[in-house]
Amino acid sequence: MAIAAEVRHAWILNAVRELGTVRVVDLAAHLHIPAVTVRRDIAVLAEHGRLRRSHGAVSLPEEVTTDPSDGRERAIGMLVPTVGSYFDEVIAGARAAAAAAGARLVLGIAPYQARNDRLQAERLLESGVDALMLAPNWLPGGQHEEFDWLDELPVPAVLVERWASPVGPGAALDAVGSDHHHGVLLALRHLASLGHRAVTLAARDDTWTSHQVRTGYTEAVRLLGLPPQPVIGLRTSDQGSGHGSIETLADQVADAAASGVRAVLVHNDHDAIQLPALLRTRGLRVPADLALVSYDDVYAALAAPALTAVAPPKRAVGAAAAELLLRRLDHGPPWPARRIVMLPDLKIRSSCGGRG
Repeated sequence: MAIAAEVRHAWILNAVRELGTVRVVDLAAHLHIPAVTVRRDIAVLAEHGRLRRSHGAVSLPEEVTTDPSDGRERAIGMLVPTVGSYFDEVIAGARAAAAAAGARLVLGIAPYQARNDRLQAERLLESGVDALMLAPNWLPGGQHEEFDWLDELPVPAVLVERWASPVGPGAALDAVGSDHHHGVLLALRHLASLGHRAVTLAARDDTWTSHQVRTGYTEAVRLLGLPPQPVIGLRTSDQGSGHGSIETLADQVADAAASGVRAVLVHNDHDAIQLPALLRTRGLRVPADLALVSYDDVYAALAAPALTAVAPPKRAVGAAAAELLLRRLDHGPPWPARRIVMLPDLKIRSSCGGRG
């Protein structure tokens, strides 16, 4: 999956801050990005004065390594679990809001399975950021004792697409995120309006959003008076792991259809986009035989047929979190903590066979 240029640029700058002067080939290997792409990105960064090139190596120019605390430019660190999909738009929103306020965004990545959030946050702090935007790798309902460091941060921080437990770490922090329960309700209400009395859900169970979608499904079928269906579980390894896993998903959806369930909500776009072609080989056409809704709406509009999708306000979440954090920097501790909940939208396309 292609990585946005602005995300690659942030990776490169963070790596050079961490490693110092480094050969381009070593930097490419460190970031797992093709050397030709890294060279092209370095050329852009050098042209804008953000990197210095010399004999096949790169380093930061002296003015970039200076402490930004002199008031010329504020820096906001942003820690996310992944790039290349959902969080790309969150990052873009945060970056635009920071730039509009004369601040810069410094990106850090703590992958879902690495469990190194604290280490990556410390590296952002060492780079001199004035505040932090954080999307911790935790699941709803946990105490998350390993995240006690959230309550000891030396700079203002805001949680992004995460809600802290009232008795857990980070409970006193600002937070901005999407109401995924509302998003699931939108999808099921639309399907019910098209005459579907049974809707099944296919979703993972190892990420924050997937848990929110699952609990949102349980709540939505109760509110709408629909009979709950067994959730089709997607394992961590199913995401991007090749032909076999998506074939299994298609088999399970076909089995559900055979039992009378003719509508499915799939989290997320990656799997939903692949389903229509596979279901055709099983005698099911989307939308004639099966209504399909995707959750996330990152690439759903590009599918064939274009997928109706729940669209969390990703870019708006990033922008609001950055703006909230900048206000925190301006007003200091007396300004009360806030939690901003944003409602997803439902994009009606052709995969449901009905109009909104």
